Amino acid sequence: MASQDEIKSKVEKLRAEINRHNYLYYVQDNPEISDAEYDRLMQELKRLEEENPQFLTPDSPTQRVGAAPIEAFGVVDHPYPLLSLANAFTDDDLMTWYNRTIKLVGSRPFDFVCEHKIDGLAVALTYVNGQLVTGATRGDGFRGENITQNIRTIHSVPLSVPKDAPPRFEVRGEVFMPKSGFLKLNKEREVEDQPLFANPRNAAAGSVRQLDSRITAKRPLDTFIYMLGYAEGKATPPTHWETMEWLKSLGFKINPNMRLIKTLEGTLEYFRGWEKQRENLPYEADGIVVKINQINLQNELGDVGREPRWAIAYKPPAVQATTKLIDIGISVGRTGTLNPYAILEPVAVGGVTIKNATLHNEDDIRRKDIRIGDTVLIQRAGEVIPEVVGPVLNKRTGKEKEFDLLKKIYNNEKGRPACPECGGEVIKPEGEVMYYCSKAACPAQAQLRIEHFASKGSMDIRGVGENISATLFTKGLVKNAADLYYLKAEQLAELDKMGEKSAANIINAINNSRTRPLARLIFALGIRHVGEEMAETLATEFRSIDALAAADHDRLTSISAIGPKIADSITAFFREEDNLKILQQLKEAGVKMEEAATVKKDLPLSGKEFVITGTLENFTRPQAEAKIKELGGTAKDNVTKKTYRVVYGADPGLKKTRAESLGITLLTEKEFLELLKKAGS
Repeated sequence: MASQDEIKSKVEKLRAEINRHNYLYYVQDNPEISDAEYDRLMQELKRLEEENPQFLTPDSPTQRVGAAPIEAFGVVDHPYPLLSLANAFTDDDLMTWYNRTIKLVGSRPFDFVCEHKIDGLAVALTYVNGQLVTGATRGDGFRGENITQNIRTIHSVPLSVPKDAPPRFEVRGEVFMPKSGFLKLNKEREVEDQPLFANPRNAAAGSVRQLDSRITAKRPLDTFIYMLGYAEGKATPPTHWETMEWLKSLGFKINPNMRLIKTLEGTLEYFRGWEKQRENLPYEADGIVVKINQINLQNELGDVGREPRWAIAYKPPAVQATTKLIDIGISVGRTGTLNPYAILEPVAVGGVTIKNATLHNEDDIRRKDIRIGDTVLIQRAGEVIPEVVGPVLNKRTGKEKEFDLLKKIYNNEKGRPACPECGGEVIKPEGEVMYYCSKAACPAQAQLRIEHFASKGSMDIRGVGENISATLFTKGLVKNAADLYYLKAEQLAELDKMGEKSAANIINAINNSRTRPLARLIFALGIRHVGEEMAETLATEFRSIDALAAADHDRLTSISAIGPKIADSITAFFREEDNLKILQQLKEAGVKMEEAATVKKDLPLSGKEFVITGTLENFTRPQAEAKIKELGGTAKDNVTKKTYRVVYGADPGLKKTRAESLGITLLTEKEFLELLKKAGS
């Protein structure tokens, strides 16, 4: 009979052999054994693990098959945002980006890395001590869904990496469905009388976001890793190209069509080559991505808005078609915008049947002279929502009708234009092109407002994220943010996949939020154009919700930071009766609605920008940022040349590295405490 050591050794050898064959098959596309031989190895490993469960580990190849349904997707905070790319649609666009880059980096030489822009779902994979611990979607760039259990079922994703890898690092990539797998999947669904997926991207996204990972495991998903997010505890290569080769050596699958290119002309040739082979590729790609190769220049160039300056997507010109504009409808966006959209005679554009298209706003409709009944030109650029380019004037009959948004939404009972979703007051702030519904309880906006109210930067009600807020709203338990304070633990506990402990934790978080600072409450209300900094300004100036609600347009614009647009938005919010009812509910629930005035003095950190990175022992990040703001400073998310100091704690990551490269002074937590003490004395 074999000893325990012998069995353990056999299990480890089997795993190593299976992992090698997985790598050869799924990453290298170069299998050495038949499917039958592979199945035999897997069955032997399963048998040994079942008979000796003490040797079963999370990174075993047998654990890719999927587990029981997960309770719900939790939220993962991305340590460093997953940014989106700016787009170029012509050679001139690419040249403009290149010339702008030249101006920023000067005479320093650089080259490019080009790759196909895979049409899939962006993910971030985190490894700790050699093991995959988290897989997350991009989400909004700052927070994504925890899809670890589903990611583990994808064979091209390593469950573990070699021991010489950094102790903690993150890679970013794209989960996609190959064209052949997509066709096979749709054929199977057609036989089973299930709805067909529109395209491989939708199929991949839907597969990754299954609550039951056993379903994900059956889907033909693949990955390409396209960059290193961050790495801690070990130096990494100085260029993107070398980094990708290094990641490949760790077992990650890299797009075989990635190229190192020396000149801008070379990137244009690469794009032409992609255009020629696009239809024959085994995957969907809607363009190419061009990246600056030198990572020190990437760090220096940084980003603007949510787009890195050091990379750009080059996509082909839009695909166009003509059809009849039957009518113009109005939808209410999740932020309250009234969005006109085209109702079309169905038309095929780029392989997709289009029935609706965006019209942007009423000003754009008038500028283009688009009329109901027109024959119109439709276009799709890449995978974006189709839009109406304009009318085909020589096909007009004279029966076409001009569009008037206010007439479309005029409510005779109310005697005024009204939100088509809820009847709330419709406003158009000065200088803006969009109309808005100002009613916080508008059903089209309510769930997003509840989610925003509970978010970390607002009232910080932990546990009430996108999924829970949507469930509470759908079930009718919470119709607006104030209703959160009237929830009972037993109501939460009755929800699907919600235990008593989770329910109790949410109730505790709700109770703790009642004493948040006034600025956090103002921000949480979701008033248009009132971000965190503006909320701080309003809290300092008015000291109470009642005083803010009573302020008229002139009073608001007398404050230097507030212009007519913000003043219009604030006054419209407090003019809406339903919003005032929500505020009354909050007041009756014991939510802090005012703050005592503080005596102003010369603030020692005025004009100084700080960035906090890593985990601090004595503060949460919001607490540390609050200390900085109390002394007149500002707290930012990204390190730039304007940054005064970077405060770092445990596991600081790339922000510390970037600060070092820019020569910005770093402060340990102890030094930060000393600075606060000195500044406050």
